[in-house]
Amino acid sequence: MRKVVFYGAVSLDGYLSDQNNNLTWLFETETGGETTYEKFIKNIDTVIMGRVTYEEVLKLQQSEPLYPNQEVIVFTRDTNKNFKDVQTVHENPVSFINKLKERDGKPIWVVGGGNLLKPLLEANMIDEWWIQITPVLLGTGKRLFEEGNYLERLELVETTTFGQFVELHYKK
Repeated sequence: MRKVVFYGAVSLDGYLSDQNNNLTWLFETETGGETTYEKFIKNIDTVIMGRVTYEEVLKLQQSEPLYPNQEVIVFTRDTNKNFKDVQTVHENPVSFINKLKERDGKPIWVVGGGNLLKPLLEANMIDEWWIQITPVLLGTGKRLFEEGNYLERLELVETTTFGQFVELHYKK
């Protein structure tokens, strides 16, 4: 059975984006030229994200292809919304991802955000976490962890630093 993993960065005060879904603060943070992303993405064949995250990533990518070597699945509650070049899903993420886990393949990467992550947390579906903490305080915005009905203790696998980032790697 495939693993479901989260890999993503947050501000020091726990936000994925600012109140306008902007990620400029993240890309203005020095990485030191090297990150763990290149190694991570080689071990992923399916990328899952919510509509807002997808639309924001598209703005940043400009004309570059979005995850060209992975299957990309975008969840949206808007049944009128369909995106080209990716699979658009309008159903419950827990049941959909449970079906994906049964297929052969590499781990499934949940990119974000909090609305998509919350039901997965409540269903205890995230097997591993890579969270990069950025030394920026946003004060407001979209949280990684929304309030919900979940409690889980994780095991620290390792910490990694690159540039101004500290990455925490946890597993169930």
